[in-house]
Amino acid sequence: MTKNLTKLWAGGMRRLLAIQSRTAREALREAGRHVPDAQAMWRTAQPAAAHAAGVAAAPAASEMPARPAPAARSGAPVRESRVGPRAAAWAAGEWLRAEHLAKGASRALAYGLYVPPGQRTAGMPLVVMLHGCKQTMDSFAEGTRMNLLADKHGFAVVYPEQSVHAHPHQCWHWYDARQPAGGGEAVAIVSLVDALVQEYGFDRSRVYLAGLSAGAGLAALLAVSAPGRFAAVALHSGPAFGEARSGVSALDVMRRGLHHDPVALVERELAGHPHPGMPALIVQGGADAVVAPVNAEQLATQFLRLNDLADANGVRKGVVSHEHDGDGYTVQDYGRDGASVVRLCQVSALDHAWSGGDDTVPFHSATGPDASAMIWDFFEPQRRDVIDDAWGDELAAGAG
Repeated sequence: MTKNLTKLWAGGMRRLLAIQSRTAREALREAGRHVPDAQAMWRTAQPAAAHAAGVAAAPAASEMPARPAPAARSGAPVRESRVGPRAAAWAAGEWLRAEHLAKGASRALAYGLYVPPGQRTAGMPLVVMLHGCKQTMDSFAEGTRMNLLADKHGFAVVYPEQSVHAHPHQCWHWYDARQPAGGGEAVAIVSLVDALVQEYGFDRSRVYLAGLSAGAGLAALLAVSAPGRFAAVALHSGPAFGEARSGVSALDVMRRGLHHDPVALVERELAGHPHPGMPALIVQGGADAVVAPVNAEQLATQFLRLNDLADANGVRKGVVSHEHDGDGYTVQDYGRDGASVVRLCQVSALDHAWSGGDDTVPFHSATGPDASAMIWDFFEPQRRDVIDDAWGDELAAGAG
């Protein structure tokens, strides 16, 4: 009898939450969003040629997701809904939702582009954010609050979104470089970045890449296979790369780390190709039960090698390491000529979640330093010189 009552109560609560969720979404849609005339003209004046290259047209203002209306000015603080979208995801700028179909792809890649208000996109930096499993573009934007930093510092943010048709938990196939799995996803990301840079005039030398968990795994794959497209990478709670080739081996790496030498795996991935280097920030929770902390140490070693700060035997050469103790976390900087090239941040009490994020959003935690602020602080001085990016060109062409 008790079990039956519990089931009835749980079922009732689920129905109530579903009704509240629908009501919140409907209220937000009715609230609409104010689009200044200049921004409306800017959105509709996008060149047709860019859309023909693969970027779907930006939706009209009436089709865009609603942003919570500004709160009435009063002395009482406004309590945000835990059901509907949170203001941090939308901030003060504009969300542009669309789909991009890479050449040769069988499925379009959904994405959300956030542009801060009142600024020209020409010459603006672009941050690519790759979510983790069981996340969406909305939840990742809400939890990381990256759009608030975009407003403050003047950069755009794009959130590619994995389809449930590609993976039931919306995980990126970071461990599988074959088409159409991880290799196809890397193709789509590179193609999307190229199309957005062409259409909006973003600064090609200041395109940055960040990911959480499986998103970090895909970011590492891109850092190796398309280094000319990105000026720096940030890997949060991500697995070390080069060993996993299946879902089973991916889980093993996540839980135990690499079984083979991290540097040898880098050499195998490069297969004799020259690599221009990739500045990397690695953030890891010490209490992470999903991705073992040893992965962060191995990633640091791998990126020291990619940046020629370690030799083929993993021996670090000419590296100046500065370790900073913080409140419950440490930061190690490995630099060259006074600039940080590889930075490792380890947060002792953090589990498998975004450090310093909105802890009402799954896979984000208030524990630890603000990872988003730390990421932009690391990204901001980094620039990518124009180089021959043969691998990235192959990816963009769909060659894999």
